[in-house]
Amino acid sequence: MIRAVWFDVGEVLVNETREYGTWADWLGVPRQTFSAVFGAVIAQGLDYRDTFQVFRPGFDLAEEREKRAAAGQPEWFGEDDLYPDVRQCLVRLRDQGLQVGIAGNQTVRAEGILRGLDLPCDLLATSDSWGASKPDVAFFERLVVEAALQPDEILYVGDRLDNDIRPAQKLGMQTAVLRRGPWGHILRGDTAARHLGEDCEALCLFQLDALAGLPDLVTGHNARQART
Repeated sequence: MIRAVWFDVGEVLVNETREYGTWADWLGVPRQTFSAVFGAVIAQGLDYRDTFQVFRPGFDLAEEREKRAAAGQPEWFGEDDLYPDVRQCLVRLRDQGLQVGIAGNQTVRAEGILRGLDLPCDLLATSDSWGASKPDVAFFERLVVEAALQPDEILYVGDRLDNDIRPAQKLGMQTAVLRRGPWGHILRGDTAARHLGEDCEALCLFQLDALAGLPDLVTGHNARQART
């Protein structure tokens, strides 16, 4: 049975349109152009950070984050950047008595912003605070420790088959893929199988187009498990 549901952050809880738009502005590139190149990079199975190299070879993301902060333009997102189905989904899962956690590849600053949003969750952490980033299995091992449950009692919800779903499955966690955001729409089907060498999407417990229906799916799954 599922006893905990943990969520990735970007494009699962937070719409990153604002964030990537401000990076385009920082680079002095039209936002549409940046988005098109971003999608092309993902479709090739490359690291999204390679997008920056197209426009500025040698670009150092961590260094540029510091420069943006010094210029009064730090990374930022707010309530308006949350997808509209997020809060209700988290509340309904907690009402079922499930542990709700949030953990993604985010900076310490982003973790502070997330905490400031006061999301209805039991545990919240980021890769920076854990010292381990997805897809490293160490990230998911830390998640299991924090959840204090067996891996197969945890459902991890992510939009990326490469960073979220595959490594969580390898550790024995249940998974749900959410088809939204660039990765959710591009890295799937034949494209995903070609780059990943396996169909980890088919192994997901749930394949979602939104979070609204997730609580009912979890309820149904647990009811079926209780009968067996």
